[in-house]
Amino acid sequence: MKTQKALVTGGAGFIGSNLVKLLLNKGWDVRVLDNFSTGNMLNLHDSDVEIIQGDICNPETAKSACRGINVVFHMAACVGRQRSIDNPQLDSTTNLIGTINILEGMLAHSVKRIIYSSSAAIFGELVTSSIDENHPQNADSPYGVSKLAAEKMILAYASIHDITGVCLRYFNIYGINQRFDTYGNVIPIFAKKIYSNEKITIYGNGEQTRDFVNVKDIANANYLAATKAIGTGVFNLGSGGSISINKLAKMMQKISGVKVGIQYAPTRPADVMRCKAQTTKAEKELNFKATVQLEDGLKEYLTWFKENFA
Repeated sequence: MKTQKALVTGGAGFIGSNLVKLLLNKGWDVRVLDNFSTGNMLNLHDSDVEIIQGDICNPETAKSACRGINVVFHMAACVGRQRSIDNPQLDSTTNLIGTINILEGMLAHSVKRIIYSSSAAIFGELVTSSIDENHPQNADSPYGVSKLAAEKMILAYASIHDITGVCLRYFNIYGINQRFDTYGNVIPIFAKKIYSNEKITIYGNGEQTRDFVNVKDIANANYLAATKAIGTGVFNLGSGGSISINKLAKMMQKISGVKVGIQYAPTRPADVMRCKAQTTKAEKELNFKATVQLEDGLKEYLTWFKENFA
């Protein structure tokens, strides 16, 4: 069988680098396009990949990166609710215009499949006990709006130009290569506090819930979307469970063996209170099921974090 060649935009980032590792293990050739604004070359230090340092917001760079590619895994993005509130122009330019540039590059080089990293932020506040693909899409942050707009753009291009567009809606991802960022995911933020021996700050009462899914499961879901998805579609990707932020903070302190305590701060604007994925569609159509249990994943992550940053 002919070797597949993938373009991974944002491939030096947290999720992208885990996907790159998996694709290489599967025997694929991989090209990475990353501007290294948040990606890290250390994430690719053992990887035999072609690296293009450039920005998806540059149409010519995006076009050039698509040459000779079979599948695009589009992960490059401006990520985070608070970051988007602070800088909505950067958020929308990267997430929507950058996506259009990739789509146009695909058309120029006859690339027929794109796997897009979307987000549960497109839904806004949960109105049912768990979120399936038909849940109302009431994005309540610029980030959620830009990710939803990019999804819709991909689906429109798929319809007009006869390409396959698979949009994967991630819930809260954590795992190896996830570095601390004040705008980032709660798990590395808590890890940073724990190993700095500082109290963990929780916004609101801490009873808000999140569905945490390990990055290894997400990388596998991307591979399955590239190899098993029959046509264009959208899929929710999470663990199918949820945990409160209070319980998460206690679990991480217990696993690390470091007790720093908790302090509470006012609720942040547009902070979703409940979040849990329903993954039935991905299970049926992609054969996807999250396999990494949260406690096991946290043990691995905290070990990695302590070795690299503590």
